[in-house]
Amino acid sequence: MQCPSCRREVSGTFCNFCGATLAAATPAGSPPPPPPAMAPAAGSSGLSDNAAAAIAYLTIIPSILFLVLDPYKRIPLVRFHSIQNIALAVAWVVAWFAIVFLEMILHFIPLIGFLFMFVNFLIAVGFFIAWLLALIKASKGEFFKLPFIGDFAAKQANV
Repeated sequence: MQCPSCRREVSGTFCNFCGATLAAATPAGSPPPPPPAMAPAAGSSGLSDNAAAAIAYLTIIPSILFLVLDPYKRIPLVRFHSIQNIALAVAWVVAWFAIVFLEMILHFIPLIGFLFMFVNFLIAVGFFIAWLLALIKASKGEFFKLPFIGDFAAKQANV
């Protein structure tokens, strides 16, 4: 006999798996009972689009994963914010290398190290504020475009 709740083969008056009471066999010709409500598919993660878009900003690794994994690479919001985060990280590294390179070239000028330390701090604070603002907007489900980088990300994400 098949349990009407969990659809497993059982015998007796109670199902050994779900504990449902087993009714007497249904008469011939009557339709089988409706299947129980199905749980979400095993492949679904339960992440909302907003949460996935915000998680894309935590490091560059989730951004890359969201661009490769099947359910997320089709969501425009997640794809846009993943590409924007990667572009922001690349811009941050390029700006940092440019400052370090300039500092190495001009290191012979007295007190230039203090100037570059201040400039490096300002650039880091600017990038941090842009990152934090983009993370907050992504968690709200908005397509927030950062200057210069946002247009590139929108073009790449086809939004």
